[in-house]
Amino acid sequence: MDKLKNVLSGQDGNDDLNVLQAANEASTLGWGTRVKGFVACFVSGVLCSVLGTCLLWLPRTGLTLFAVFYSLGNIASLLSTMFLMGPLKQLKRMCDKTRALATGIMITCLVLTFCAAFWWKIKGLALLFCILQFLAFTWHSYQKRLLRSYKK
Repeated sequence: MDKLKNVLSGQDGNDDLNVLQAANEASTLGWGTRVKGFVACFVSGVLCSVLGTCLLWLPRTGLTLFAVFYSLGNIASLLSTMFLMGPLKQLKRMCDKTRALATGIMITCLVLTFCAAFWWKIKGLALLFCILQFLAFTWHSYQKRLLRSYKK
């Protein structure tokens, strides 16, 4: 923390480090904290998805609640991996040329799920976007593995 204060106040003699690098060094988490954050986000993501599945059977609002909780579960699960590798590395991997299309489809389906559930109020479309979310999330997760096995 002192290093960050020195850099921000201009007292640091090391010109090689810019402010972002110093902030990154000052805010890095220990491995134990990263694992705890990963587990907390991942478990909350799974719980949201399971809760959404349970709420699917409610009359009237069940499908809308399912779409919302399932989407929140996917977002929490995606954020959980940022604890393990860091947000910048995660974003770089998501935008990698082998995963960019899957990432784009996944984020688009997340947004469209919320639009279908709240704005358009079309339950069948929200369910379709949840299915597409699942497929895009699966495609995104296995993209590198499939390419490696294909190249061998």
